[in-house]
Parts: sequence; structure tokens; C-alpha cells
Amino acid sequence: MKRHLIPMLMITVFNLPAWAATQTVTLSVPGMTCAACPLTVKAALGKVEGVSKIDVSYPDRQAVVTFDDTRTQAAVLIKTIADAGYSSNIKQER
Repeated sequence: MKRHLIPMLMITVFNLPAWAATQTVTLSVPGMTCAACPLTVKAALGKVEGVSKIDVSYPDRQAVVTFDDTRTQAAVLIKTIADAGYSSNIKQER
């Protein structure tokens, strides 16, 4: 029985999906010029698979996004904002 335990454990460990890590990134979005802009940015980011939390601030001209890094990346978030018509860049990652 012991001979079979180690190979079975090895198979189980190597077949487990990668552990998801929640990431939070603050993106500077300087092109937001009116109170409606954050709604557009938030709606676009809300369609990205893996995004779990979005806080867009017009006065700060930034978006704080929490996401599952096995499902999306900061570069995808930046592209999504660009596709919505705004430039953005990483201000801070946590």
C-alpha cells in the first residue's frame, strides 16, 4: 500500500490547478474629464474575466482594481481601458 501512496500523491499534486493569487493594482487614468468617465471605465473593467472589485475615482483620476491573476493581468486591464477610450498606466501594484 505504501508503494502506491507516493506515486498517487505525486499525480494529485501535479494535477492541481495553479493557486490563484488576488492582485490589486492602482491605474492612473488621466483622461477622465467629467463625472461620467468613471462609469465608462468601471463598466469596461467589469467585463474582464477575473476582476472582482473596481473602484474608480474621478477626483483622483484613478482606478483601483482587484483581480485573480490566473484569469487576467494588469496589461489586459490597461488595454480594456484603452479600448474604452482612455489612456492608463500602472500607478501602484499590491
